[in-house]
Amino acid sequence: MTIVPKGYLFAVAAAGFKKADRNDLGLILSSGPAVAAGVFTTNRFQAAPVLVCKGILAESPVARAILVNSGQANACTGEEGLVNCRATLEMIARAARVEPSEVLPASTGVIGAQLKMDLWGPAALKLAGSLGRATAMDVAKAMMTTDSFPKLAAKSVQLSGGEVRVLGMCKGAGMICPTMATMLGFVICDADVDPRAWREMLSFCADRSFNALTVDGDTSTNDTVIALANGASRVRAESKADLDALRQCLLSVCQELSYRIVQDAEGGTKVAHIHVRGAKSAQQAEAAARAVGNSPLVKTALFGCDPNWGRIIAALGRSGADFDPDQVVLTIGGVLVFEKGQPSPEDLDALLAPSMRHQDVRIELTIGQGRGAFTLLASDLSKRYVEINADYRT
Repeated sequence: MTIVPKGYLFAVAAAGFKKADRNDLGLILSSGPAVAAGVFTTNRFQAAPVLVCKGILAESPVARAILVNSGQANACTGEEGLVNCRATLEMIARAARVEPSEVLPASTGVIGAQLKMDLWGPAALKLAGSLGRATAMDVAKAMMTTDSFPKLAAKSVQLSGGEVRVLGMCKGAGMICPTMATMLGFVICDADVDPRAWREMLSFCADRSFNALTVDGDTSTNDTVIALANGASRVRAESKADLDALRQCLLSVCQELSYRIVQDAEGGTKVAHIHVRGAKSAQQAEAAARAVGNSPLVKTALFGCDPNWGRIIAALGRSGADFDPDQVVLTIGGVLVFEKGQPSPEDLDALLAPSMRHQDVRIELTIGQGRGAFTLLASDLSKRYVEINADYRT
C-alpha cells in the first residue's frame, strides 16, 4: 500500500484531449497552504505552463494545488497559450475552491497545438466530482504519454518530532536529457518546513536525480518538477539533523523515480549506471559521463549486448574533460577492461557477456586523481525507440 502524506486529495478526469475515455487531467490538492518549490527546463522555448508556474512561484512561497494534463503540451503557442493556461487555472480553481494563483500548472504532449479550451469546462466539473475519490496512482496514470507504466515512489522518515511522509510521481520515457529535470514530476510531503530550506532541498535533490539521467539527449520544453510541503503532520523540520534526514528522504524518492524513467525509456532494455571519478572537477566528471551516456554508438552497443568498450573510451576522449589517457581505468560490471592506455589481456568478450545481458549495466571510469565525480543513468537505444518516435504524430 502506497504511503500517502497527510492532508492531500487527488482527482482525475477524462477530458478527451487526445483519446476518449482516458483520464488525461489530474489534480493534487492540499488541505491548506503548502510551501512550494519548483525546478524547470532550461530549454529556451519554455511552454506556457512552465512560464505561468514560474511566475506564480516567484510571487508566493506557498500554493494549494498541482494541475497536470497530458495530450496537450501548450508549448510554442505564444501569447494565446499563456492566456489559455491562465484561463484553465481559473476554471480548476473554481472547481477546487481555491484561488487561481494557488494552482501550479504542468502539461505534456505534442508541441505547437493550442489547448482545446472547449473541453476544459466540462473537464473541470468532472475533476470536482472526482476530488477525494481518486488516488495518487490515478493521477500518475493520467499524466502518462508514451510511458509503459505509472511511476510512484514513497518513503517515510522519523524526525525528532515524529514521522513525516514523502510521495513522488513522475512521467517520462522520451525527450529525456535534463539540465534541471526531465519530465513532469510532483512530490508531496506533510512536513512543516521553511520555504527557503524546501526550495534548496529540491534543487539539491534534482541535481542528484532528475539532472543525472538521459534517454536520448533531448531536453523538453515542458520539464517541470514541483514539490509541496503542507505541514499536515504537525512535525517541524528545523534542526540540522531533521533537515538532513528530510533531504535524504526526498533524495531517495527522487532517485527511485529517476531510475524508473530510464527503466521505462522508449524502447529501452538497459539501464547503464555510468560512474566517473578522479576528474579535476565535478563539472568535468559530468561532461565525461554525459558524453558516454549520450553516445548513440555506446547506446546501440548496450542494446545489442555488445561489449564494445572502445566506444566508451572514444566518447570519453571527446568529452572535453581534461585527463591523462594513460591514467584512465575502465571497468564494466566489475571487470577490468582498460588501463594504462591499453585493454586488459583477458578474453573480454567472454568475461563481459554475462554483465551485458543484465538490465542494469555498471560502467566505471577513473580518469585521474582528482576529487570530481558524477553518476549518470542512461538508457540504451533500440529499434523500438526509432519506431515510436518516427510514428509519434502519424
